[in-house]
Amino acid sequence: MIPAVDSRGVAISLFSGAGGLDLGAERAGYEVRAAVEWDRDAVQTMEKNFEHLASPVIQKNILEVPTKEILAAAGLGKRERPDLLLGGPPCTPFSKSGFWLEWKRAGLDPTASLLQAYTRVLSEARPRYFVLENVYALTYNNRASRPAYERLLREIDEAGYHCRAKVLNAADYGVPQSRPRLFVIGVMKGERLPDHPRPTHGGTWEGRATGSPAAPHVTAGQAFEGLVTEPEPGETVAGKYGHLLPDIPPGDNYLFYTKKRGHPDPQFKWRGKYWSFLLKLSPNSPSPTIQAQPGPYIGPFHWENRRLRVGELKRLFTYGDDFEFVGSRASVQAQIGNSVPPLLAERVVLALTGDA
Repeated sequence: MIPAVDSRGVAISLFSGAGGLDLGAERAGYEVRAAVEWDRDAVQTMEKNFEHLASPVIQKNILEVPTKEILAAAGLGKRERPDLLLGGPPCTPFSKSGFWLEWKRAGLDPTASLLQAYTRVLSEARPRYFVLENVYALTYNNRASRPAYERLLREIDEAGYHCRAKVLNAADYGVPQSRPRLFVIGVMKGERLPDHPRPTHGGTWEGRATGSPAAPHVTAGQAFEGLVTEPEPGETVAGKYGHLLPDIPPGDNYLFYTKKRGHPDPQFKWRGKYWSFLLKLSPNSPSPTIQAQPGPYIGPFHWENRRLRVGELKRLFTYGDDFEFVGSRASVQAQIGNSVPPLLAERVVLALTGDA
């Protein structure tokens, strides 16, 4: 359970998932009093770990939940408003994988309307602050993303808020995972609009320097220090390509088995697979982005040539070892992979509220 805190205010949460963004807000001193989430396992995970919820998680489609129901669940009266609104609307229409489908590139995915569910609650609940997280591809200049992004910013303005949007890499804030995400932060017009948090760590990401020189990125090896885990069912990588994994050096991927790399028995064409295909962690670097629904040969895999265990995933996201996830192994992977690393969320909330 999350320990009680000296609260700076009441927070409400939309698209809560397992509560990574909410856990960061609680660490920053807020009390998450109400949450909306449709996934059953994620709902049970939230209720198992968050002691400040004033009522059970609202397990409904957000499009069918009036704002007054959320405020009532938080124990707020008709004239009371929350201090902080949190949420990360599902990002399928704007993810990199979405651009493989023409109808998603054309902006026809109905789940895009979930951004409007967030701005609707923002307009009606009137929180002092808000944090919205999404994939950074939302800012891309294409037919799917740009109109949706511009509409989002327009609706935030019409709701009476000014905001800043910036892509933050979790590794630059002490998270042992390179995970770039868009954070839109805002306050009511008339109040000072803070900046996003300054990076606390730095290193190399996608071939370029990133973050702050104050401290190096936290590595996967450092994250796993002192962690004792038991083998899990299904952690062995078998099938058509599983036997190739042991020879791949830590930090490398399927490209190890290409002619361009000089392999004597090439198995793949250069850039013929996704970068994460047979991708292996290096103990000397942050983990690459952890996916919510990886395929059978999609990494990162442990340098011991197996799938990552739940305890290791929690460390790579900065959940506490005592944070309990509910559901099957696939469900837990999805809950963790879809979440915001709590440490990054904490940094963002503290910067927004002027306490960083």
